[in-house]
Amino acid sequence: MKPFILLDPGHGGIINGIYQTAGKRSPLWSNGKQLFEGEFNRAITQGISQTLTLHGIENKIIVPEREDISLRTRVNRANHLATQYPHHQCLLISVHANAGGGKGFEIYTSRGQTSSDIVADHITHAFTQVFPNKPLRSDYSDGDSDKERGFYMLRKTHMAAVLTENFFMDNEIECCLILMSPKGRQKIIDYHVQGILAWVEGGRQGNKG
Repeated sequence: MKPFILLDPGHGGIINGIYQTAGKRSPLWSNGKQLFEGEFNRAITQGISQTLTLHGIENKIIVPEREDISLRTRVNRANHLATQYPHHQCLLISVHANAGGGKGFEIYTSRGQTSSDIVADHITHAFTQVFPNKPLRSDYSDGDSDKERGFYMLRKTHMAAVLTENFFMDNEIECCLILMSPKGRQKIIDYHVQGILAWVEGGRQGNKG
């Protein structure tokens, strides 16, 4: 089956200079800069989409607006799109930046062993290749690298789905040197795309078996 990748940029963007989501931003750093997570999420999903298109992989950003679209609407859009591509293998990736005091990368799936776990393993492996010296915040208690939670976007979507938390926007080093830098953002795009391509190739190999 052909892959179809659905991309979800978490939270709202910036409209006429006004950020659309309460909170979800970095501190104002000493260099005068501040990260707004929804803007970061949109930049990363745009980069992933453009790169996947270059690889000939069908994809769609499910929230092209800059308004902060509700989780219910996001899920409904994803599930509706999946019905429009019945002969494709659909995958949803929801992109975020982390906060709460920490560093590194983590990825979430819904609870239990599902096809999403395979996607998560591919993306975490790609992360360790692109950022070999940065922490992978993993949970191997069930034998794989993802963290399992009952997040709405993961529970309610009718396809494999993962949610990535890409470094910490309240960590000044990670925020300024990775999340807010063109080079850092490109690397984040790269490990998402590499993980997706590995998942696609794994599916193709499985179909041959």
